[in-house]
Amino acid sequence: MKAVVCTRYGPPEVLRVEERETPVPRENEVRIRIRATAVTSSDCYVRGLNLSPAYRLMARLALGWNAPRQPVLGMVLSGEVDAVGPDARSLEVGEPVFGFNRHRFGTYAQYVCWPEDGLLAPRPANLGDVEAAAIPYGGLLALHFLRKAGVREGQSVLIYGASGAVGTSAVQLARHLGAEVTGVCGPANVDLVASLGATTVIDYTGEDFTNRAARYDLILDAVGKRKSAAALRRCRDLLAPGGACVSVDDGTPKLRREDLVLLGELATNGEIRPVIDRTYALDDIVEAHRYVDNGHKRGNVVIAVP
Repeated sequence: MKAVVCTRYGPPEVLRVEERETPVPRENEVRIRIRATAVTSSDCYVRGLNLSPAYRLMARLALGWNAPRQPVLGMVLSGEVDAVGPDARSLEVGEPVFGFNRHRFGTYAQYVCWPEDGLLAPRPANLGDVEAAAIPYGGLLALHFLRKAGVREGQSVLIYGASGAVGTSAVQLARHLGAEVTGVCGPANVDLVASLGATTVIDYTGEDFTNRAARYDLILDAVGKRKSAAALRRCRDLLAPGGACVSVDDGTPKLRREDLVLLGELATNGEIRPVIDRTYALDDIVEAHRYVDNGHKRGNVVIAVP
């Protein structure tokens, strides 16, 4: 099979397309023929180890010292079940699925074997693979943090970084939960964020949102503390009584299969929609990583797998 291998930690150029042996599903595993994957910010962090010295040391111990032990990166997929291993009964060959696995990786390839009881769910029937691959990463993370904050109908939510993968999902999901949403983004993405359901959109290059008189039940930092630290330094002054400021860097998100199923249902019903900036071919993975490294993508960058 064709796969992308991370030869060492470093810039996008450390990625190389090569032929590898097609995996065979083991007990309680299914093999998935991948049709599309996504280049996430997490993929780029793993590839480049662009972390603080302390986190970089922990990452090397967990992932591999000089290069990832699992050389095929990628956490997101959409495709169909190609084979089932012994005792795997919940999924059938030919069943279209989409999913997310931040521990096993392996989706920068034509095939991968994952546990059948992992984060896999039926692909939304109204979406193709490229569209479906744009849902799990941002959708699952956004849903986790919104649920952690207890967002409910009538609350006021501000999302900083509303045009990224997590941000575009958070805007739509917060609206689905009944909240009034304020999105903060760059000038090129104001119309996009408004179209996703944000009542108010603030261009951070033209206005400091911390100077507003509004108060929020939740301020969600959807870009991570390395980028948001300066902007959110005074964010607690904007919180309503009992309000919270939460970052995607806070803790280890608990991601659940039932949430992936829910995202699929919401997408099927048209209550959320995938946001795709660019689509690349698997052979162009280096260029795709360069683009994501720039830090200005709108929604998701998807890889079509031949």
